[in-house]
Amino acid sequence: MSKGKRSGLPQNINLVTPVPKPDAQRITRLVKNSGRVEGYQLANGEILTKSQGVALAKAGGIRGVAVAVRNGSEYLRSLPDGSESDNLSNLPAIPRGSG
Repeated sequence: MSKGKRSGLPQNINLVTPVPKPDAQRITRLVKNSGRVEGYQLANGEILTKSQGVALAKAGGIRGVAVAVRNGSEYLRSLPDGSESDNLSNLPAIPRGSG
């Protein structure tokens, strides 16, 4: 593996790794439309758009995530914790726009 990379991704892919507040929520589901993540559902049932999730995470309101940038767009990604079961990509999805 190349120096400065982990799993083929640069180590500095994260723009911000927020410090979660004591009452920070966890993401429990993804809101998807045609396979693309459009938002997040928190453990308390609140549903956020992608941009609301990024803003809340930056403010320390979501635990277990970092803010990264791809093609100029900010998004949330899981922080490595040794468990794949809580990775965002492994969470159940809520379909959006299917009805």
